[in-house]
Amino acid sequence: MEVSVKAAVRKWEAVREFALGLPEAVEDHPWGPEDCVIKVNKKIFLFLGTVDGPQQPGLSVKLQGEALHGHAMAAPGAEPTGYGLGRSGWVSVPLGEKGAPSVEVLCEWVEESYRARALKRHVKELDARIESND
Repeated sequence: MEVSVKAAVRKWEAVREFALGLPEAVEDHPWGPEDCVIKVNKKIFLFLGTVDGPQQPGLSVKLQGEALHGHAMAAPGAEPTGYGLGRSGWVSVPLGEKGAPSVEVLCEWVEESYRARALKRHVKELDARIESND
């Protein structure tokens, strides 16, 4: 179990870093220091929670595409996000489960969630960035 907690924390940190690198993404703690969220245009696109709480590290993302949403829901321990958010396409995925998604897959989901919440100019900037890296 200890190994998976460390691996989960590393994934959490990598995903947080990726999310904060997206155009105009900002970190916020609207419900206190233990609840980390990442926003664009004042809209949350990533719930990260905490790495040192009673529950294992995890994240929640908004996935609108049926295939992506289904893929995320198939991850070990994944479930629709609480507080009614699951009805809007939000999925919560624990990071410490055996067979949990890789950092690359998680970052794809974060980017998709970002695109669903960002303004057109943010998406345009992201696409330009991606194109210049190809």
